[in-house]
Amino acid sequence: MANRRIDKDFYMQDCLTVAPMLIGKNIVRKFEDGSVKKYKITETEAYKGENDSACHAKCGKTKRNAPLYESGGLAYVYLCYGIHNLLNVVTSGEGDPQAVLIRAVEGFNGPGKLTKALLIDKNYNLESFVDSQRIYIEDDLEKHTYRADKRVGIDYADEADRNRKWRYIMLEG
Repeated sequence: MANRRIDKDFYMQDCLTVAPMLIGKNIVRKFEDGSVKKYKITETEAYKGENDSACHAKCGKTKRNAPLYESGGLAYVYLCYGIHNLLNVVTSGEGDPQAVLIRAVEGFNGPGKLTKALLIDKNYNLESFVDSQRIYIEDDLEKHTYRADKRVGIDYADEADRNRKWRYIMLEG
């Protein structure tokens, strides 16, 4: 079956809708030399606004988290632990800070490993998944199964937010 690039309407939905729907989609990275890398998304995590103590928007809008407040379909790339660039997909409408962290793709288990493999850094912050010629997400038009689990790496969050099953992991076969 043919692949197709995901349109703006997909990203305008709530992060809790988008996060599981990204499972099995392909992230596509086109390089300056004309080469292309494509990886199936196997794990995501949802971060839902100012009331989610695990979300960067928990203390309101700042220079760092400003992309979260933009309209869905943009990349939010930030440096984690001063080492790893992490790639998020902004979802929902402008002023509603939500995003989905791409935690893993086939071949790269971990959000920092993914961005290193795809050469994604802060220069991709605010890149449009809808219009970019460098990075986008496409639907392989297949149905993929997944399980929901607790998010990881958010020990700073309130207990209720730590226990939310907002991480989605693709099941084998």
